[in-house]
Amino acid sequence: MSQPASPAHPPRDFSTLISDRAGAIDVSGIRRAFELGGQLDQPINLSIGQPDFPVPEAIKKATIEAIEKDRNGYTLTRGAPELLDSVAKRLRQDVGWDLSSDDGIMHMITSGTSGALLLAYLAVLNPGDEVIVPDPYFVVYPAIGEMVGAKTVYCETYPDFRMTAERIEGLITDRTRMVLINSPGNPTGVVLSNQELQEIIELCRKRGILLVSDEIYDAFTYEESLEDGRFSTPARFGQDMLLVRGFGKTYGCTGWRMGYAAGPSAVIRQMMKLQQYTFVCAPSMAQVGLAGAFEVDLGEHIRTYQSRRDRVVAAFGDVTDLVQPGGAFYAFVKVPARLGLSSEAFFMRAIDRNVIVIPGHVFSRRDTHFRLSYAAPDEQLDRGLAILRELMGG
Repeated sequence: MSQPASPAHPPRDFSTLISDRAGAIDVSGIRRAFELGGQLDQPINLSIGQPDFPVPEAIKKATIEAIEKDRNGYTLTRGAPELLDSVAKRLRQDVGWDLSSDDGIMHMITSGTSGALLLAYLAVLNPGDEVIVPDPYFVVYPAIGEMVGAKTVYCETYPDFRMTAERIEGLITDRTRMVLINSPGNPTGVVLSNQELQEIIELCRKRGILLVSDEIYDAFTYEESLEDGRFSTPARFGQDMLLVRGFGKTYGCTGWRMGYAAGPSAVIRQMMKLQQYTFVCAPSMAQVGLAGAFEVDLGEHIRTYQSRRDRVVAAFGDVTDLVQPGGAFYAFVKVPARLGLSSEAFFMRAIDRNVIVIPGHVFSRRDTHFRLSYAAPDEQLDRGLAILRELMGG
């Protein structure tokens, strides 16, 4: 005998269960640009924030070998020994930090730089605490603040996009716990000088604030922005800060989600504890595969991107205001005031011409610029630049 049909239930509105935390965060404007671009036929995509070169062969082979040797289980939460050793050697050579000694600093491997930043926010910030970030900013910064209940305080850096101690100091309150800097910057490509960085770390030291330096683009610093032949970092002026770097942008393996953090042991130990209960560890085979990454020569790729940067500057230099990027692979281009357009309106005009960029309001409280990524093949970049210049009346 057949069972009677269950009575129909009206569909439940699960939106009533969504937390205030999740509801306060918008879907990334970068994702929206990708979705609109997906509707185009063979678009000229100048929006993607990842290198257009493949993972170097040596790193691929080392990772494949790690998989074949069954290095596929968990590593220690802190990281695989060989990658920890490699990072320690790199930081000793680059910034003079001795991570083998017991002088109050440690390092760990993280699930990308975004993973490191989330762990740092969780370790340091209580609800209501304040973190100062640059404006323009990378989209993750305010989103993580919402996740942990912290207040994001925006440091206005227009028109030169330089986050300086003078600009930061006026924003510090008794709730400020962290200052976050990003050089070379996303979306601007601006590189801060040694003097600017030294002044920032000294300010944070004086005011008892943790400085966090997001250096995901450290390897992509162009010749004119190097000082004494080296990338500028506040880590050369003290160890009382948190240094965050990664492998994804540098070696074309963004999907592997690999980063590292170094700084005060009191902070790193808490980040490690939190990693145990969140990410557990960074991807094991990728850790092993990247242990020799610092031996890979990236000179050709950096010269290619510097050449592309020069073409971007040449394309826009006489039609709009453009702060020359000193690193990374982005330009933050001002929409000419004479057009009377917001960055959103200009973005839609570019979409109509089959070109994808990112409107500036995604990265800023202003709506006056757009971000262009020149991590794109030369022919595609040149076609896109010609169309964007034409839209500006050039």
